[in-house]
Amino acid sequence: MSIDLSNAQNIARVLTEALPYIRRFAGKTIVVKYGGNAMKDDTMINSFARDIVLMKLVGMNPVVVHGGGPQIGAHLEKLGKKSEFIQGMRVTDEETMDVVEMMLGGLVNKAVVAALNQQGGRAVGLTGKDGGLLRARKMLLDGHQDIGQVGEIDKIDPRVVAHLEAGGFIPVIAPVGYGEQGEAYNINADVAAGKLAAVLQAEKIIFLTNAPGVLDKQNNILTGLTVTQVEGLIADGTIYGGMVPKVRYALDAVNSGVKSAHIIDGRIEHSVLLELFTDRGIGTLIHG
Repeated sequence: MSIDLSNAQNIARVLTEALPYIRRFAGKTIVVKYGGNAMKDDTMINSFARDIVLMKLVGMNPVVVHGGGPQIGAHLEKLGKKSEFIQGMRVTDEETMDVVEMMLGGLVNKAVVAALNQQGGRAVGLTGKDGGLLRARKMLLDGHQDIGQVGEIDKIDPRVVAHLEAGGFIPVIAPVGYGEQGEAYNINADVAAGKLAAVLQAEKIIFLTNAPGVLDKQNNILTGLTVTQVEGLIADGTIYGGMVPKVRYALDAVNSGVKSAHIIDGRIEHSVLLELFTDRGIGTLIHG
């Protein structure tokens, strides 16, 4: 059997390029927000799962926080219930909350756990109710508008995550919180990931999105941005629309002590590894 020397050298180059990053991030917590849109295709799910399992095997501590908006919307449609959003937040009445819990805490969470375990990981699924992880209170938009059982995080108790990390497990968290009376709250997954990363003092937070990253006005990817630069790009309209809240959550995490935040395209196979272990990365990195 002949050896393709050029291909072998490329593989060796990639591995040696990854080595300093593996050393640097060994023992560090890295929070990865995994979006519902990236879960539609088995190839992408398996690619994501392999990335996370490899991170764990080389000594990092990945924590996955996932969404599930498309899955929730599809199930509500089957029930004949229309999804309603105000300022990007899903209006969540009691019936909708039941679906949110069923899809996020059940179907979606267990699908992610199963994919990770199938790739050789040891993943454990949680919701914010488990171990008192995500304590929440009712969110009122603009201080007064009630949109149902949508919550904002009041307190995070990270002990259950720390115990799982120490035991060699990969925590997979559905952003369903609980209130004072044990009531369930639907929490934005980007917010939950950012707040959790801050409490865990994570080295990084990675947001998987349906976009290449933050783009300039010529549609080139911007990377290596400081908090001040990002604020300027929002102010001058370079960052606009749905990317603004995503970037705001990234800024909040960095301003709360997370070393860096990454916004990358979850539609690219092995996007997490490409961002973590290559010199150029593939998305937008934001740092303090």
